[in-house]
Amino acid sequence: MRRIGIVIETRDGDVTKNSLGAVSAARGPDHRLFALVADGQADTCAAKLASHGAHTVVDMHFDGDPPAAFDPVRLARGVAAATRGFRLDALVGLSSAAGREVLPRVAALLDAPLVMDCLEIRLADNTARKPLYSGKTVATVRLSGGTIMFGLRPNVYRPSASPVETDRVSFSVPADPDDRLRVLRVREPQSGAADLAEADIIISGGRGMGGPENYRLLEACARALGACVGASRVAVDSGWVPHTLQVGQTGNTVNPRLYIACGISGAVQHLAGMKTSGLIVAINRDPEAPMVKTADYAIIGDLFEIVPLLTRELQRSA
Repeated sequence: MRRIGIVIETRDGDVTKNSLGAVSAARGPDHRLFALVADGQADTCAAKLASHGAHTVVDMHFDGDPPAAFDPVRLARGVAAATRGFRLDALVGLSSAAGREVLPRVAALLDAPLVMDCLEIRLADNTARKPLYSGKTVATVRLSGGTIMFGLRPNVYRPSASPVETDRVSFSVPADPDDRLRVLRVREPQSGAADLAEADIIISGGRGMGGPENYRLLEACARALGACVGASRVAVDSGWVPHTLQVGQTGNTVNPRLYIACGISGAVQHLAGMKTSGLIVAINRDPEAPMVKTADYAIIGDLFEIVPLLTRELQRSA
């Protein structure tokens, strides 16, 4: 029986959709799943984790004063300690904003092999598929060693119910006075990376938006679609929107069912962050733009005419 750990991310006291997808991805006929939950969230998450196949919910408690905010050093230390304590053969997490902070630290503490941004994992033979060279190719990587680690790209595995009998155990993590990082405060934007990682629909704007005031067009369309708003690096570097909205190689890697790119040329760095989306729609004046050639559907025209028209039609059909 292989012992598989899943690093659970929570939001507003509930387990995230992508973490439930990670639990679903880790299931197997000879797997016992350990869901690692921090900061007293196990009470609210246990039932949902059990319904998706987690056999043991590990309630990680940290000795000493509680942190004022998300602390990746403390959390990584706790996950590493739980991995040793429960003798886990593999560890699965997310290539989310939080996962990119935590999983590499865990790998360093355990001296364990780690593959991030996985599009698929196969625990049966310890392999993963992940994009390389800004998404131009996909490699299959096989890991070996003690505990092997995987970080899943958001939304590559959809949650699927598979109820099991679940037990809860408490795991105490001692304080470490040598922790070099202390997070004193985190300022959360109204929307950002967490929303994009979970989003099924994203509408993004780039250089063609012309300025920050025009993002209200995308916000109105997003409300009608039930979508999140994203942006290209050019829009972020120009100061039009915060970095938390950036989609791309140096921003958020997303994998929604529908991605609408408005006025985005489609630089390779942007494509690397959204190319695996289920359906891509480009709205652009340039029929030769790389985004247009990448898209499943392209609307050649002025986004300032097309997006408001799309919004009105969505509102009318709601």
